[in-house]
Amino acid sequence: QVQLVESGGGLVQAGGSLRLSCTASGNIFSIYAMAWYRQAPGKQRELVAIIIRGGSTNYAESVKGRFTISADNAKNTVYLQMNSLKSEDTAVYYCNADISSSMGDTGYNYWGQGTQVTVSS
Repeated sequence: QVQLVESGGGLVQAGGSLRLSCTASGNIFSIYAMAWYRQAPGKQRELVAIIIRGGSTNYAESVKGRFTISADNAKNTVYLQMNSLKSEDTAVYYCNADISSSMGDTGYNYWGQGTQVTVSS
């Protein structure tokens, strides 16, 4: 079994910064990708940023230039540095990962429990 635990959410004023962390633990053989999604009230969950094994990244247009995703492979941890936060960034942020638990395992998709980010204007 694999668990994803997020931390770092909170309340911040517009223009401020927050850093989210997500650590994967459990029976991990390989991590193929880790990502951050968010879901605002009344809206669908959307991809914010993703980092693929090897280091390539991709971002939603709305956060490009403001958010940075990074990973510490030794710690099975992904980070989301969020700068110049706006009120529209307010949402529950979820960690997501594609992880295999053994050689030959094609991997499964896991979700964290979510962490609230609130940006006050």
